[in-house]
Amino acid sequence: MKAVHFGAGNIGRGFVGLLLHEGGYELVFSDVAAPLVDAINAADQYTVHEVGVGGRDHVVTGFRALNSAQDPDAVAAEVAAADVATTAVGPTVLRFIAPLLVAGLRRRDPGAAPLQVMACENAIGATDTLRGEMQAAAGDDWDELAARAVFANTAVDRIVPGQPDGAGIDVTVEPFFEWAIERAPFGDTPPNIPGAHFVDDLSPYIERKLFTVNTGHATAAYLGAQAGHEKIAEALADESVAAGVEAALEDTSRILVAKHEFAPEELAEYRATILDRFRNDALPDTVRRVGRQPLRKLSRHERFIGPAAEAAGRGLPVDGLLAAVGAALAFDDPEDEQSVEMRRLLGELDAPEFVRRVSGLDADHPLYAGLVDVVAAAR
Repeated sequence: MKAVHFGAGNIGRGFVGLLLHEGGYELVFSDVAAPLVDAINAADQYTVHEVGVGGRDHVVTGFRALNSAQDPDAVAAEVAAADVATTAVGPTVLRFIAPLLVAGLRRRDPGAAPLQVMACENAIGATDTLRGEMQAAAGDDWDELAARAVFANTAVDRIVPGQPDGAGIDVTVEPFFEWAIERAPFGDTPPNIPGAHFVDDLSPYIERKLFTVNTGHATAAYLGAQAGHEKIAEALADESVAAGVEAALEDTSRILVAKHEFAPEELAEYRATILDRFRNDALPDTVRRVGRQPLRKLSRHERFIGPAAEAAGRGLPVDGLLAAVGAALAFDDPEDEQSVEMRRLLGELDAPEFVRRVSGLDADHPLYAGLVDVVAAAR
């Protein structure tokens, strides 16, 4: 069995690649970073170090890497012969992956088993997005090519922090992980991924993760940065930061209960588990790393505005989420392009225009007025 994984970074090697390896797949990484590709090809194994309670080391073997910028034909050839194709590149990069997958499907034997495609990104419906980009790249041939693949959305969760200097291609991660995958597209032949679980309805899992893990992590980063903390674990040890994170997650839990009928006590336990993960001081995660790209995180369907807009639309409280948005607007990292751009926009635009441009909300939305107030206070 063979899996082609796009994105050979820390998540690709330390999470998706590890589980594919444990499922018995030969691993072919595809990336555009030449030094990383060379480092992977120079090694015959790497180690995933789980740090924290219950953590252990995992050795990964049976892999190689291709540079998709330098040799796209080789990547297409691997896709043509693969059983599984996965991504961990970031949602905005999927459009660059799509032509490579389409080229691989063109070469694929029409009689072969369908390629099992899963985009493992922090975004709702990422595989649907990838499929749409592939359809656009394929043009008139799409119906024929689409029959050579099956597409399943996934929800992935594992904290993979910035890596220590000198780690090489080894990866440090937390022990906890979750990989939920849509069951139906695969029929009776799901991919063999130990530790993943297949579900009939993925949307509750995706939103629970996005509105708890992603919202909570970013809130801890922005409140922690405001309080002068460097690391996420240090930020969560600050009672005022922890209280702010809990308030934001109480807001998101209310919408999850209302929308997906999660039991409140189940979500309370889930929130406690998430906060314990953030407090893992063995993970060298920083507020600057987690807080980067604030404009994306403040966009319409992301971790703050997404749940806050739904909550406001149902008449539910959003004070904790709006406080987190205020902290995000105060984030200032001159080395992060989006942080610099956000500071420019705050200086040039009035609050209503900033809200419309960044959050995508119109004046008739029930969240709009409160969001304008928060932006006005941040200018």
